[in-house]
Amino acid sequence: MVTISLCMIVKNEEAVLGRVLKQMKEIADEIIVVDTGSTDRTKEIAAAYTDRIYDFAWRDDFSAARNFACEKATMDYWMWLDADDVIGRGEREKLLLLKEEMDTSADVVMMRYQTGFDEAGRVTFSYWRERILKNRAGFRWEGRVHEAVVPRGNIVYSNIAIEHRKEGAGDPDRNLRIYERMMLEGERLNPREQYYYGRELFFHGRYPEAENVFRSFLRESQGWAENKIDACVLLAKCLERLGKEEEREQALFSSFLFDVPRAEACCEIGRCRMEQERYPEAVWWHRRALESETGNMKGGFLAADFCGFIPAIQLCVCYDRMGDRERALYYHRLSAEYRPDSPAVAENQRYFFAEYAREDG
Repeated sequence: MVTISLCMIVKNEEAVLGRVLKQMKEIADEIIVVDTGSTDRTKEIAAAYTDRIYDFAWRDDFSAARNFACEKATMDYWMWLDADDVIGRGEREKLLLLKEEMDTSADVVMMRYQTGFDEAGRVTFSYWRERILKNRAGFRWEGRVHEAVVPRGNIVYSNIAIEHRKEGAGDPDRNLRIYERMMLEGERLNPREQYYYGRELFFHGRYPEAENVFRSFLRESQGWAENKIDACVLLAKCLERLGKEEEREQALFSSFLFDVPRAEACCEIGRCRMEQERYPEAVWWHRRALESETGNMKGGFLAADFCGFIPAIQLCVCYDRMGDRERALYYHRLSAEYRPDSPAVAENQRYFFAEYAREDG
């Protein structure tokens, strides 16, 4: 059986730290907690599970803190978690089995990171992350923010999923502040950092700046294809908000240059066609989203609704506006299978009930 060091960086996590440490205490062979300046009971809670607690002076650099923690690991592999992560009972059982069955030929174990959930607790947003890495194999965290380790060697994809159950809003401006401080200090953002900086600008509503950053990133010869695809979709959303409709569609079609069409890009093109009342074309694009194999891809962000619920409910609307009641009802029922508790599904149900009542009357 391989051994695992759990390596964590924390700050003011008294509300959630005990939960994840309790879940991991029978799995991790050692627990390393690096505190970056807590003023609450975080370190006291950590001390109930480990004596490997260290202080690290925070300097707006997540990689520096994570590398400090991982350098303390003494086991065969190190695993990282955030304090507000959750590993369900079934996932813990799978993790224990992984420890028993895995040999040291594996360099990296990838796991699904589930970070978005609907009102019923179903996963709406997930992506693969490097989760367990061979110790003393030269793996290093990179990036002051949105830090990552570049996987290499023998990469194993596991069916284990980690849930990120964030408590509270945190500091919504922190990541943007770090990027802008980097630039003020004269540091040039690498392609990956440009992509994430563009995302921060977009989610802060700074659309003209986000447009410029995404365009610059897409001109780069380097950069991960999945990030390029997502940048095209986000660029299109910027252009929509800036009223640049023709350029919006061009950005979406540009995403096809990097790989097979993704469900979200197809849905966005379909939405454009719906807004133009070009319903047969909208139908075609939304059906492509339903047929997408995005859910099987081992990379990039997966917003599950774009592979099922969104195209289904949009197809319901399209067919209804085209006068094809039978197909509209079919896709209404399909959307209800994906999200039975959705307010939009309930509204459509009332609409169809009223329509049938009117026709029968």
